[in-house]
Amino acid sequence: MTLHVKTMAEMQASGEVPEVLFWVGCAGSFDDRAKKVTRSFAKILQHTGVKFAVLGTEESCSGDPAKRAGNEFLFQIQAMNNISVLNMYEVKNIVTTCPHCFNTLKNEYPSLGGNYEVMHHSEYLQKLINDGRLTVEGGSFKGKKITYHDSCYLGRANNIYEAPRDVLAALDADLVELKRCKSNGLCCGAGGAQMFKEAEKGNKEVNVERAEEILASNAEIVAVNCPFCMTMVKDGVKHFNKEDTIQIMDLSELISENLGL
Repeated sequence: MTLHVKTMAEMQASGEVPEVLFWVGCAGSFDDRAKKVTRSFAKILQHTGVKFAVLGTEESCSGDPAKRAGNEFLFQIQAMNNISVLNMYEVKNIVTTCPHCFNTLKNEYPSLGGNYEVMHHSEYLQKLINDGRLTVEGGSFKGKKITYHDSCYLGRANNIYEAPRDVLAALDADLVELKRCKSNGLCCGAGGAQMFKEAEKGNKEVNVERAEEILASNAEIVAVNCPFCMTMVKDGVKHFNKEDTIQIMDLSELISENLGL
């Protein structure tokens, strides 16, 4: 499938208004693994006929890592720059594949003048399925043993547990829950800006602990919804030399592959 994604600037120049702005995020723009997720989700939006746009070079970091690391000043500079761009384009609806961007745009931008309807892509995929715009059948994932890792910012921070599971249910897969899941889920180890610093003293990495639970589930595929979780779970599985037997895939990649996009 050929992808042609318009920017907000291009849409405005042609007098068009998108249904939704796809906020790509830093990982989705620059991390090689996360870029695949970006492409998969964009293909799904295109396949379902959703009129969407991106900010392109006008998009900057949401400010989440700065805020979590304690640099409130830098966060507010980054947030205000983004809000001025979003408000200039009169953006109303935003969808993002990163729970960190989702949480920041949804819960922390309003106090700085950025008020938008923000959805995580797991919610948006569920909405497309519920609205009949996206039809998903078992296909290659029918009966496959899939487990799902709850990301902190989607789960405990925003209480979104069922949307991603409903998306997986549409695939007719055999969903196996991890020992710690939903409100009792275990962090991958990257949240709170931990992704960008050296590990502190301890006898085990958090992602290795999580990988042990994943291996105990005997799942063939781990479904994730966050670029940070993707990296940490992948490294955790690699620690046990199981990267060839367990696939780590984003929800959008599962749907995209199922549709043959």
